[in-house]
Amino acid sequence: MFNSIDRSLAFDSKMLALRGYRQQILASNIANADTPNYKARDIDFASALSAASGNLAMRRTDAGHLEVGGGSGIAGVKLMYRTSIQPSIDGNTVDADVEQAQYSENALQYMSTVQFMNGKLQSTMLALRGS
Repeated sequence: MFNSIDRSLAFDSKMLALRGYRQQILASNIANADTPNYKARDIDFASALSAASGNLAMRRTDAGHLEVGGGSGIAGVKLMYRTSIQPSIDGNTVDADVEQAQYSENALQYMSTVQFMNGKLQSTMLALRGS
């Protein structure tokens, strides 16, 4: 059973997990920028977060129940291939500039979420102390 603190942080926790997962995907794209036939991948963050937030209340209550989510990655999020603007001659679809921009933007959003959660936790701790 979730307590009120868990409920208040559940959405932010899902968002943080998805941001971390996306960061790994983008880093993999950057690392494979020179790998022949490598296809750049990404997730649709908005739809992945929407799907993940729909699963917040779901949990296994019995060993016979099926796992929530399923599929690859986190919370059943499906990886998609990024549409290439101009693929290279060796079949690689990684555009280093696009990947680095996406990586930087995702990193900033990750840190913003961490700071937001930190503020929530500080407010909760202040309320619990009664000061």
